[in-house]
Amino acid sequence: MGGVAALAIALLVLVVWGFWVFTGPGPASKETTVILRQGAGLQEIAAALEDRKVVGSGSVFMAVAQLSGAARELKAGEYLIKPRASMGSVLDKIRRGDVVRHFVTIPEGWTSEQAVAILMAEPVLTGSAPVPPEGAILPETYEVQRGDDRAAVLNRMVQAREKLMAQLWPKRRPDLPFATQEQALTLASIVEKETAIAAERPRIAAVFVNRLQKGMRLESDPTIIYGISKGRPLGRGIRASEVKTPTPYNTYLIAGLPPTPIANPGRAAIAAVLDPPRTDELYFVADGSGGHVFAKTFDEHLANVAAWRQIEKNAGQAQTQGAAPATPAEPQPAAPPAPAPPKMRGR
Repeated sequence: MGGVAALAIALLVLVVWGFWVFTGPGPASKETTVILRQGAGLQEIAAALEDRKVVGSGSVFMAVAQLSGAARELKAGEYLIKPRASMGSVLDKIRRGDVVRHFVTIPEGWTSEQAVAILMAEPVLTGSAPVPPEGAILPETYEVQRGDDRAAVLNRMVQAREKLMAQLWPKRRPDLPFATQEQALTLASIVEKETAIAAERPRIAAVFVNRLQKGMRLESDPTIIYGISKGRPLGRGIRASEVKTPTPYNTYLIAGLPPTPIANPGRAAIAAVLDPPRTDELYFVADGSGGHVFAKTFDEHLANVAAWRQIEKNAGQAQTQGAAPATPAEPQPAAPPAPAPPKMRGR
């Protein structure tokens, strides 16, 4: 009997100890990151947790995971373990796949070179990514995991754009003045760069579509900038000489669309170009509030340009006197109106 009693006591002590190890405070004294690779088995996972000192005993972790059935449900990924987290909470976190979430955001209207620079600067990613053609990716926020390959993440962005175009292209307005998806993306990229106001995109898209249908030049400032700097901000206004400088992208000089997109347009700009509202508007110019005012005739447009010039003049006077301007200036201010043929932005 003495031996049986001793064995029973030993088993009880072992159970109590195991329960305490499993439910009591863990050994981690600070937040600890643990990365469990894809395909890792239970023994490797337990060893990694013990090595990172987030569980006191890998053997106990393995035993409980097997007895509870959790061993078949453990998920790979990056985990952030809180200080003194119990083994039970660690097991539950890995069972649920409560991984650290990382996100990469590509802003709408950024060039492909700028997008790749964002990927290259993201420290949780690995490898390198080539610069894709302009307009090839869909600007959005993408979830990534530590260790993801940059080229693979870029491919997801390309596939997202292709999927969106596959959805929207068959539903496009039937009388659009372009025939290919690439041309649609080119126009969408110009719309994207013309305004940061989402509500204006369909209206600006309609203006450009109307101008193309009438054989008018687009006369878009962002196309001049792209021809000069490949989309990098100039840090100044466009010079009159640059308006007259021929490039394949200068829509003040070329007819129709540029040869490629000038940026990566977002969902709203693409949708606006493929199904713009039917309007008679042919011109727009800044209104001094960050948006634009639209016109159907050149005379209306000239009046709007004159109002914009007065806003610029007032802002300049306020700055000269050391006061803040009453209204914000347009990022790329247009030059004074010129004789016919009519210029959309009032140059």
